[in-house]
Amino acid sequence: MNELIPLMVIFPIAAALLINLFGFKSTFVKYISIIVAFIIPIIPLASNFGLHYFGGHAPLESSLSGILYHTAITYSFTAFEQLFIFILGILGFFVVLIYVNSYKKASGPYLFLLFMGIAAVSALILSDDIFHMFVFFEIAAIVQVGIVAASTIKDRYEIALKYMIVGSIGSPIILLGIAFLLAIFGNVNITDIVNMINAGFPAASSPVFFASLALIFFGWLYTAGLPPFHTAKSGIYSGAEPQGAALLQAFSVITMVSILIAMVRIFSGLEIFNVILVAFSLLAMILSITMALVQTDFKRMIAFLAVGELGFIGLGMGIGTELSMTAGLFQAVNEMVITALLFIGFGAIAVVCKTTDINKLGGLISDYPKTAIMVLIGGFAMAGVPPLNGFQSKLMLVQSALNAGYPEFAIIIVLISIATFVVFVKVFYLMFLKTKPKALEVSGEKIPKSTIITLAVFLIICITLGLFPSIATDTISGFVGGLL
Repeated sequence: MNELIPLMVIFPIAAALLINLFGFKSTFVKYISIIVAFIIPIIPLASNFGLHYFGGHAPLESSLSGILYHTAITYSFTAFEQLFIFILGILGFFVVLIYVNSYKKASGPYLFLLFMGIAAVSALILSDDIFHMFVFFEIAAIVQVGIVAASTIKDRYEIALKYMIVGSIGSPIILLGIAFLLAIFGNVNITDIVNMINAGFPAASSPVFFASLALIFFGWLYTAGLPPFHTAKSGIYSGAEPQGAALLQAFSVITMVSILIAMVRIFSGLEIFNVILVAFSLLAMILSITMALVQTDFKRMIAFLAVGELGFIGLGMGIGTELSMTAGLFQAVNEMVITALLFIGFGAIAVVCKTTDINKLGGLISDYPKTAIMVLIGGFAMAGVPPLNGFQSKLMLVQSALNAGYPEFAIIIVLISIATFVVFVKVFYLMFLKTKPKALEVSGEKIPKSTIITLAVFLIICITLGLFPSIATDTISGFVGGLL
């Protein structure tokens, strides 16, 4: 076993507890946070691929069925998990860098939440135990509420409370679905459940199995922020600090992908699964772009677009071909980077202008040209403009939809990409190019170098993955091949 695999979860948890314990020592907290954030993306690169059985309990083979049963919580670490955890670590490092450079006094509890969130979603994507996933799913949900409540944004407490109330509905429902699986199979290890289904376990066609799909799927909608939870999810993005919102979106993406992969493995034999997955994904894409088009608050607009982009992931997984699933998961990687760039870039403008209303802004390109250009390119990446990474994943989705015999899906993808492009052109013009309103008072405050560096790094990643998509798609397609 590779002892570095659980360290991807244990290390940020231990660091979070240490930081919270010494939260009153601001200088110490800043230095230790930067060191920890720097180490986190190194751990997955240093780890060997394989399985880790907690407690050293290897699987046992049934003398009757010949099926291996995992008696311990199992973590599976492949190049796929490495890709997502590494990207998460990079995002986490720059989010922490921006935070410690933006505040004279660092908040131990706030940094505690950031690192606990990183640990929770890392555990989610590593775990092969669906109940273990639920435990860290709950931790991640609480962390998201805490990050919003700890921000300085107006109405943050109301936004956090609303999301917590919604979570009090979604979380018990997903737990009930897991309980149904336990009742059917007597097991919560995903690999064991899949093996029993493949062996023709009769209860896999029972009404209780369908009920477990319905319950887990409903909880997954809450996790991903797809309808009917899209307004609540967009609310927490707009209610968080810019760097916090960037990390929150990464948490949502990895949580969504982790639970979705678990559902694909368990329920892909049910035809209804792909139907409802495609239906809710398309609904999220259409509703979110519609709501983004009518926003005058640019943070809220980005929040709705971020939720809508998750629909592309679900659509790719729902079409169910190797190309479409690879495209959907590649879209997930791109979404983490692009949305972080936009949340941080637009957030920096909000800080210096003291407003997020695009009707009160204008002429800012003369004050902040570097930020303006990088935000614009980030918007183009989200809209799918070549040669950026968003173009590559959406082009793959269009190709996969056409190859699978769903030209209507391809048309919807293209139309929503065009609408996204229109939104960004409109917002960019109103914020940066139109005549500066007389009432607008720009503080003259410079955007911190740490923010500019972060935007530049994220932009380089977008361009690199756009020009050389195989860096990610080769790894993802190999993983998808194992799912099908």
